[in-house]
Amino acid sequence: MMVGKSLLTAIAVIISAVFVAGSWITTGTPSTDFLRFFSAAIFICSLLLILWDQWAWKLRPFQLIPSVPRDVSGTWETTLTSLWIDPQTLTSLKPKIVYLVIRQTSSSASVTLISNESKSKSSIARVIEEDGSWLIHYVYTNEPQVDLRARSSIHHGSGVLSIVGSPAQRVAGSYWTDRNSKGKLNLNRRSRSYAEDFEGASQIFKER
Repeated sequence: MMVGKSLLTAIAVIISAVFVAGSWITTGTPSTDFLRFFSAAIFICSLLLILWDQWAWKLRPFQLIPSVPRDVSGTWETTLTSLWIDPQTLTSLKPKIVYLVIRQTSSSASVTLISNESKSKSSIARVIEEDGSWLIHYVYTNEPQVDLRARSSIHHGSGVLSIVGSPAQRVAGSYWTDRNSKGKLNLNRRSRSYAEDFEGASQIFKER
């Protein structure tokens, strides 16, 4: 996880104090000559941390390291299979194509699911390692289009996606909602572009 600038500064101050105290104890005179590089060191370390958090960790050599979060950022063409059963007809809904947009840094993530009827945005999302496997946990709010809310109200839910491979090769998982419904998500194809709506996502994969 990325170290905050304030924490980085605190660590640098402590290390500097230890060096000053050590030189004082060993030579009888505290040496502070190295402190003239303090600001430059903080700047360089902060820059390196930003580069790592935003970009470098996604490179293939780092993705081969087990402790580095798996990179699944981009737009995924996804098969959504609802397990909800219509109580009147006792039939289930047909699987449908939706799009999952995942934005990531090494320390944060967000998940947006876009369908032809609604959009779900995560309020909390984490890419974490559990028992040697990488997972995406997220909590979301789903907002259907205004003209559809008579039959499909705004609701909340959560999901867990399993990431297979280093780098990531397959992603799949499940979701459940406060409407007592649940289902499965199978992320099929991926684009590094970030879609904003259903039409834009469809066009991305149509062009491919």
